Amino acid sequence: MNKFLNKPLQFKIISICIFANVIIFIVNMFLILGINSMSKDMELIYEDNRSLNELSDSLSAVQDSMTGYLSSKTSDSLEEYYKSAQAYQDMAEKLDDKVTDFSFNRMERNIKYMSYRYLEVVDQTIEAKRGRNVEKYRNYYETATGLYEDISAYITSLNLELFVANSENYVMLSKGYRNFEAVAVTIMTLIMIGNVVIVTSFVSAMIMPLKNLADSADEVAKGNFDADLPEIAYNDEIGIVIGAFNKMVVSIKDYIEKLKESLEKERYMQEKELMMEAHLKDAQLKYLQAQINPHFLFNTLNAGAQLAMMEGADRTYEYVQTVADFFRYNVKNQKTFVTISEEVTLVDNYIQILNVRFSGDIGYEKQVDNRLLECKMPSMILQPIVENAVNHGIREMGDKGMITLKVYREDSNVCICIKDNGKGISQEDIDKILSGDYSPKEQQYDNNGIGMDNVISRLRLFAGERDVVSIVSPGPNMGCEVIIRLPFAKNK
Repeated sequence: MNKFLNKPLQFKIISICIFANVIIFIVNMFLILGINSMSKDMELIYEDNRSLNELSDSLSAVQDSMTGYLSSKTSDSLEEYYKSAQAYQDMAEKLDDKVTDFSFNRMERNIKYMSYRYLEVVDQTIEAKRGRNVEKYRNYYETATGLYEDISAYITSLNLELFVANSENYVMLSKGYRNFEAVAVTIMTLIMIGNVVIVTSFVSAMIMPLKNLADSADEVAKGNFDADLPEIAYNDEIGIVIGAFNKMVVSIKDYIEKLKESLEKERYMQEKELMMEAHLKDAQLKYLQAQINPHFLFNTLNAGAQLAMMEGADRTYEYVQTVADFFRYNVKNQKTFVTISEEVTLVDNYIQILNVRFSGDIGYEKQVDNRLLECKMPSMILQPIVENAVNHGIREMGDKGMITLKVYREDSNVCICIKDNGKGISQEDIDKILSGDYSPKEQQYDNNGIGMDNVISRLRLFAGERDVVSIVSPGPNMGCEVIIRLPFAKNK
């Protein structure tokens, strides 16, 4: 059954039709053969009566031809006699002469031997007539006529008895024939019902996978991609269609999942960008507040006045221009992302301003890979870190303080390192800064108002990772190093 059901659909349909038709044909052949056999039996019932009638007719022909010859004595009548006598003799020889207890057989045996005797006497009559022996041919004629009448009587009697017996057989055969017709109708009905059951079973087995496919397709059309997929029952055309449908549903489901993930990522990126913009606006606001801080402005302008007194106008101009560039970047830069080059330039300007203010006490060193300067990063990141290093690390060291800025490539990251040689920071404070729980005990120095928590938050949003910033301090008075790791893939 499984081998058959795995065949092509066209082969299965043709096979079922042929199978049903062959069964009906075979049954019809058996019924036709049975009907023909019974018809032949019915035809043979009265065969004996027909043979006896023919025998009686042949006997009458012999008697008539003999009488005709005796009356006319012509060659034609003699020839007619010989023909009829030969025909009757041939028929008489076919009679059964077995000795049995059945009356039919005894009568048939008597007719046969009486016929031989009759033909012998008739022949003697004809010879006597031809020899012109009137006395003999009359005696033979009377004897032959007597035998003729006896044989005729025997044939009639046997014919009647056979007719009665054959009539009974005919009635029995007729009844059997009617019973056979009823049985034939019953068999044909059962065969038709069986064919319908078989064909229905096969068709149901072939169509059931298609029905399951239709149900699954309806569920998918309703948007239910988690519905049970139809199983591949057979390797026919329907099985191929079911396999293709299952693959299609799985592909669509995977595509929808990927689309959802893409939309989720896009939404996350939009939210991150909004948060970056919010942090940036907060940083810009704090920069604006810092710029109107009278103490900060006083110190800056005072340093410019002192420089103007000590040196010529060129250096004063350079200083004022540097201060202007510094404020211009912080106040007017509305971009969320800038290049590393722009951030490094801001640090350069900031260090220059501080060295003017504090008479060049802050050492500054750069180790920058110029190939990485065009990489993107959030704006206003490096200057707050440098300012934090100056205020909390090297402010009290005089001209021994050193800030080192490095930009380099490490594996798949662009690294920016800001290192100082100041008093360092405890691991407890480092953990608080990275977790956003750190707050300085007192505000000793003027600053731009942007804390490390703001910087770290924006870097984490940009990189999509939590470990984007690391802070290392070997110990007291051993300096502090802030390392930023930005994914290089973000800049492709």
